[in-house]
Amino acid sequence: MADGTVCFSGHRVIPPQVQKPLADRLEALLVQLIESGHARFCAGGALGFDTLAAQTVLRLKECYPHIRLILVLPCRTQSHNWSAANRAVYDHILCRADEIVYTSEEYTNWCMQKRDRYLVDHSDICVCYLTKATGGTAYTVDYARKKGLSVINLPD
Repeated sequence: MADGTVCFSGHRVIPPQVQKPLADRLEALLVQLIESGHARFCAGGALGFDTLAAQTVLRLKECYPHIRLILVLPCRTQSHNWSAANRAVYDHILCRADEIVYTSEEYTNWCMQKRDRYLVDHSDICVCYLTKATGGTAYTVDYARKKGLSVINLPD
């Protein structure tokens, strides 16, 4: 476990009416975490909340240049089936990340879970957007709790 490291986990689909309040709450929380000594932020590179979190960290680097964005990606081909617009956003984040970790070279049935475990295993806080009890985010948050991480669920 790395002190001062925050990971993110959240759903890929964020309802339009939730996006702005969620982004504002996330940014305010990240400022608090940065000011309390957290400088490493690990995002999984997925669409939805992961993208929002990575973009927020990159924006905050303008005021807090010491913070680092680490992308922990499940495989090198993660974005191959995405729309051109989503790939462009993803590529922009990739270019600006401080570090990129691939947990698998190629897609496998378990590469997403391997990525999620890596995120948790290298963090002390999990910031999430969890609104349902099933799926990858629920799995990751449950794993984080079992590993003793502080979990901050933004919808709560």
